This record gives sequence, structure tokens and C-alpha cells, in this order.
Amino acid sequence: MYAVIKTGGKQYRVAEGDEIKLEKLNGDIGDSVTFDQVLLTSDGESVNVGTPFLEGSKVEGRILAQGKSRKIVVFKFKRRKGYRRKRGHRQVFTQVKIENVAG
Repeated sequence: MYAVIKTGGKQYRVAEGDEIKLEKLNGDIGDSVTFDQVLLTSDGESVNVGTPFLEGSKVEGRILAQGKSRKIVVFKFKRRKGYRRKRGHRQVFTQVKIENVAG
């Protein structure tokens, strides 16, 4: 069984046992999280699609880690003008293990 959930402005296809990196969620390591914005569920035979969300469906998970991703370099440059700007960015994330897909 799998589901499509919406969190952090993005959509993720998840199944039980999956470990996914999401946008930062509030909580500590070991806390449980519930995603109630479920867009779609499927058990292999039937597919339920919400308009836009399914009522009564939820996905439960547990926070495994809170951290920062690898650094990316943002470099702006205009040739022959002497304009250069170099910046870095590290996106924060939450790693979640999906424990239950109820829907």
C-alpha cells in the first residue's frame, strides 16, 4: 500500500518502511508525526483519489534525524562588468521513517 502526501509545498509518494527527507518539521528525534493531507492512496488493486484531499486518511511516521543538506554554491557573474557574487546555502531537512499508511 502506498500514498501520496503533501508537506512543505511538495508531494511525496510514500509506503510503509520508507525513509524520506522532507522540508524541516518541528519536533525532536523519536517524535511521531502525522500527515493528514493525503492526496491519493492505493492498495495495489484500487486507487482512491481525493478532491483535493482524502477524508479519514492519514500517514504516520517517526522522526529519525534533523539536519542540514550539503552546501550548494550560488555564483552570480556578469562578464566584463566586474560583478561577481558568491554565496552558499545549506537547506535544513527532517528525515522521517513512514510507519503506517491508513486510508
